Amino acid sequence: MPAPSLSETTMIVCIFSILLVPFAGAGLALINTGLGRSRSAAHAMMAALCVIAVAAGVYFICGFAWQGFIGRPAHILIMGGKPWNWIAAEPFFFRGLQFDGSAAPLAAWLQILCVGLAALIPLGSGADRWRLGAICISTALLAGFVYPLFTHWVWGGGWLAQLGVNYGLGHGFMDVGGASSIQVLGGLTALAIAWILGPRRGKYSLEGMPTAVPGHNIVFVLFGCLLGLLGWIGLNSAGAILFTGAEPSRVVLIGINTTLAAASATLTAALITRVRFGKPDASLSANGWISGLVASSAACAFISPAAAVMIGLMAGALVTFTVEIFELRLAVDDPGGAISVHAIGGIWGILAVGIFAHFPANVLNAVSDPSHPSPSGGSGQWLAQLIGVATLLGFVLPLAYGLNWLLNRFYPQRVAMEGERQGMDLHELGAGAYPEFITHTEEFMQR
Repeated sequence: MPAPSLSETTMIVCIFSILLVPFAGAGLALINTGLGRSRSAAHAMMAALCVIAVAAGVYFICGFAWQGFIGRPAHILIMGGKPWNWIAAEPFFFRGLQFDGSAAPLAAWLQILCVGLAALIPLGSGADRWRLGAICISTALLAGFVYPLFTHWVWGGGWLAQLGVNYGLGHGFMDVGGASSIQVLGGLTALAIAWILGPRRGKYSLEGMPTAVPGHNIVFVLFGCLLGLLGWIGLNSAGAILFTGAEPSRVVLIGINTTLAAASATLTAALITRVRFGKPDASLSANGWISGLVASSAACAFISPAAAVMIGLMAGALVTFTVEIFELRLAVDDPGGAISVHAIGGIWGILAVGIFAHFPANVLNAVSDPSHPSPSGGSGQWLAQLIGVATLLGFVLPLAYGLNWLLNRFYPQRVAMEGERQGMDLHELGAGAYPEFITHTEEFMQR
């Protein structure tokens, strides 16, 4: 049975929204580059380009086959007398798609970009020491298996989305713009990469105290934040239309909520760092901005602007403290703050759905049932969101770590010591990003 076609207005709004999504990728690439060292700047941008290319290619080959789309063929298990959708059953190479104006090909186009965004996130935690070849192989593992499997459970009609129909938990797990499938998944993969690679040379003294390694270009970082806003508005809008059946008119509310969440988060981060350190910290404020965007994604179409501000306030506060906890208490060297921004910010956004979201009676979700309405979040919705978070922490994190650990056994992911000292640009690319300028050395750092 062919999928119903989208109206002309819905199609135009959705296409325009998808066209904005690459701005989010450009923003993340600039942020990762600016927060890293100058002698690895070209490598960071080259890695970002390779990640997007590899992710798109692998997703085209097999990723969509595992992820699928709402209502399309899938493998279903019967447990407890109820059907549970576990994985899609699509042909490889997009062969099952009909480019007929329906939602499925638009979703496939959006997902090619989304899987690239998810794969860009770990670059922030592996900056200045992650080999380009290992980055590409790790991206292939994420795009070919980890991402499509979990995203099917959320956006493809999988078992997390079925929690509403099968167990009466609200509308099932809800995530409008990918706070879970893109942001938390990418952030947890970043944590796995940081654990496997270990800290940068000179990051920690012999006594275990961290040494400040400032980003080399904060202008890149702040400009990346502005690009990110455009990309996130497009991502949240397209996700709402394709995966929750939101009307195109909701794009205005989505844009307002996304902007307010980012604004309140960055102001919170700036205020907290001003109080704690005497002056606002630009890099932490930028991280707060992105964390606000991340946290807004899960519920942006179904919350009020006041709730978006509250979500942003908490996201900005969380990022300023969790960056310090990971670096100082847990000895996790995350140059780009990817774990705090994307994993922690995304988890908060997922939980915020159960607190702030109010769904109209006709909201779709992947497996909505008109006989099982849930006009607001409620305790059932909260529990569905909590189950999604538990799945991310209990399944996705071990899976991402295990696959990258195995890769590291056969193909060491960290660059040799000489390469890190020399800089990733010269060691892996043969030329620096700033050949006419002297880049910083490690002479000022503790050994």
